[in-house]
Amino acid sequence: MKKRLLLIVLAMALLAASILSGCQSDGRETVVVYNWGEYIANENDTYTWFGRDYEIADVIDAFEEAYPQYKVKYLTYDDNEKMYPKIGKDVYDVIVPSEYMVVRLIKEDLIQPIDRSGMENVNRYLDPRLSDLPFDPDPAVSASVYDYAVPYMYCTVGLLYNRDELGMIESSDPAVVWDVLFDESLQGRVGMYSSMRESIGMALNYQGNSLNTLDEAQLEAAKQLLINQRQTVRPLVGIDELKDKYISGELAAGIAWSGDHVVCQLRLEEDGADPQSLQYILPKGSNMSIDLMCIPSNAANVEGAKAFIDFMYQPDIALMNAVYVGYSTPNTAALEQLPEEIINNQSYYPDADTIDTLEFYYSSDAIDNTYDEIWQVIMAN
Repeated sequence: MKKRLLLIVLAMALLAASILSGCQSDGRETVVVYNWGEYIANENDTYTWFGRDYEIADVIDAFEEAYPQYKVKYLTYDDNEKMYPKIGKDVYDVIVPSEYMVVRLIKEDLIQPIDRSGMENVNRYLDPRLSDLPFDPDPAVSASVYDYAVPYMYCTVGLLYNRDELGMIESSDPAVVWDVLFDESLQGRVGMYSSMRESIGMALNYQGNSLNTLDEAQLEAAKQLLINQRQTVRPLVGIDELKDKYISGELAAGIAWSGDHVVCQLRLEEDGADPQSLQYILPKGSNMSIDLMCIPSNAANVEGAKAFIDFMYQPDIALMNAVYVGYSTPNTAALEQLPEEIINNQSYYPDADTIDTLEFYYSSDAIDNTYDEIWQVIMAN
């Protein structure tokens, strides 16, 4: 009996050690990836985009084939603020927050610096247009971001709208562009992201204010504007599920990331419909956002995380992700293989002059706490 108990104890100890080390029963090490929903190529298919065919594959399967020592555990979220509370508590090896959240995670020591030695794809293909960007009012903080993070995808925030129903919007004045989102005749047919910074940022931009303001009067006006919108226009609030409703015509207009517009156009083209029926316009002063791959401070598999990040920069993998996801790729080799109509569109791949007209979201204790309080009030109404 004593021997049997000893064997049971030893077996349990070995099992616990295996779990703690991140190993699978087949001997592979786990790489836990926590990413946005619908944000990685995960099917085998052919996509036609502006007359060009692109072969798409499941890149997680491709990674596991290229690195047979690793097994990916892939988890998703749909909002930076929903992801944030889990970092440092749960164990992830790769996370993909937006730049303002990366700044916050750096300040709170929740992510670790990434040693890029040996990351040949990242070092070779990272687009230089993404260097020297103002991620924070402090230039030193901005410069430190790429010590901790590698760009995954980027986008702008603008208005997605049904051209056939609303006509063409020619102005880039935010007061003109965003006005459709407050049109009571479109009750129930306006889309809004369930995302704090995008929603509050749009309201601030509409009223001619900075996306990072701490002016009490400006923030109060933005809050009341969004509360009134929820009560009179009754927008449909969500993230990924909104795309199908734009495609079907159920939604006439909404706030959108540029990548979501591309996905909607791709799906319309696949269905034999006119992809130009859904238009996207980028207002001056709106947001440019970069999602970056990071390694949390408590990651269990740092080497596996680095291998995964560098694999995402393999040109064929980056191209499949760019086509499938629709967002702007930071990979120069993949970029060269995209349609000219996309490459030359300043809403998707803004040049330096266009970037100068946009704002990045900032993160500070004052901004994070103030905006969160406002958001809770908005959502309660």
